[in-house]
Amino acid sequence: MLRLPPFRYHRPTNVSEALALMSEHGDEAMYVAGGTDLVPNMKHRLFEPHHLIALKSIEELRGIQEIEGRDADDAILRIGAGETLTAVATNKKIQEFFPALAQAAAHVAGPQLRNSGTIGGNICLDTRCTYYNQTHFWREALGFCLKKDGDVCHVTRTGKKCVAAHSADTPPVLITLDATAMFVGPEGSRELPVEDLFVADGIRNTRRMREEILTEIRIPLASATRRQAYVKLRQRKSIDFPLLTVAVAADLDAKDTITGITGVVTGLGSRPKTLTKWSEVAEGRVLNEELIEELAERAHRQCHPLENMIVDPDWRRAMIPVFVQRALQQVAQD
Repeated sequence: MLRLPPFRYHRPTNVSEALALMSEHGDEAMYVAGGTDLVPNMKHRLFEPHHLIALKSIEELRGIQEIEGRDADDAILRIGAGETLTAVATNKKIQEFFPALAQAAAHVAGPQLRNSGTIGGNICLDTRCTYYNQTHFWREALGFCLKKDGDVCHVTRTGKKCVAAHSADTPPVLITLDATAMFVGPEGSRELPVEDLFVADGIRNTRRMREEILTEIRIPLASATRRQAYVKLRQRKSIDFPLLTVAVAADLDAKDTITGITGVVTGLGSRPKTLTKWSEVAEGRVLNEELIEELAERAHRQCHPLENMIVDPDWRRAMIPVFVQRALQQVAQD
């Protein structure tokens, strides 16, 4: 049986209290929301905090509501980072305005984990790798890795850069919708586009400071006019992390001509990959089979999976144009 290491559990009732606890305990503390990823990782001794600061009871981190701006273009949908993935997947406003986000949330793990896991936790999800997400005994037998306790990457076998994969479902959709993430920390609050949140570092792949709390996600309601799609490749459709995800959002005019299009792929490297020059190729054209194949082939040329997941990288690469086509076909049929 894999047992948790000893720790003290704190239940602050507001964000200020949580920040004070983090300031008090420093490197010995970690935040926990749903715990669906952190707790198994603690059992594997990937994290061994002496203090867990729970965010579940903080009402400030809850709620899904429209917020009006000075004009219609400034209106946003606010999603509290503490909302469960089930709440996001079943919320009527999200289903109406941002169906791809509802679909992405509904595809995370299984029902029990979605009932506990939060959208904030999914955005801040730790990177994953075949050589990292194992028991301490397994990793010790191999000699540990660059991400935890070792000095070598078993994927690349050279260099000092960790290439553990970004494996969260919701960020690629949020990027296509121009969403922003709101953080609160000891120095105050700040706003960061989700597109700029991630970095190519498998050890720590976000720009969130360790002491900061992700409080909410803001999505411009103007993005609701975009046609959206989300597709996911995984071994078992009922529970597994993605081997590949594709999110697409497109702006079309009254004649179904593309005025803008964005595609984002995850499950490859340490951050989501925005596919380049899609708008240059697609603007002014109708999303027909010819264009779909052209964009899918462009995606295939840009994406190069590594051996950071249990499935063969060549097969995963072969699946990229297949799943890009599926996403684009959904957009075309919307």
